Amino acid sequence: MMNINMLIANNILDVLKSKGKKQMELADGIGVSKQTMSKMLNGGRSINAIELKQIADFLGISMDSLVRVPEKQVTQDVIHTFMGRVETEAARDALRIADEVSDMILFHKRVRRNGTAMMQSVEG
Repeated sequence: MMNINMLIANNILDVLKSKGKKQMELADGIGVSKQTMSKMLNGGRSINAIELKQIADFLGISMDSLVRVPEKQVTQDVIHTFMGRVETEAARDALRIADEVSDMILFHKRVRRNGTAMMQSVEG
């Protein structure tokens, strides 16, 4: 699940892109440095209510649209994200194999962690 800072940042980035505007223009428009804007848009710094209003006004949209949860949730799984974008069956097969390998690695990691915890409880 995405945190609220990243949700707002992603919504702002989507609107910037759709309007053909740059982060620097937005920074200038609301009176913050490009470094501060970068932190806001990568989730490293929260956007306060006053800044959110200024951003909405600059972009000509409502504040509600900046905090709205997208109807289609964005997957955090890189392999599944690319699966829909590859065109050849060979590429899809390669992604399926990568997905299976990553599942095996995660499974092994859980087994090892559980085994270590069990050994510690027996020894202690």
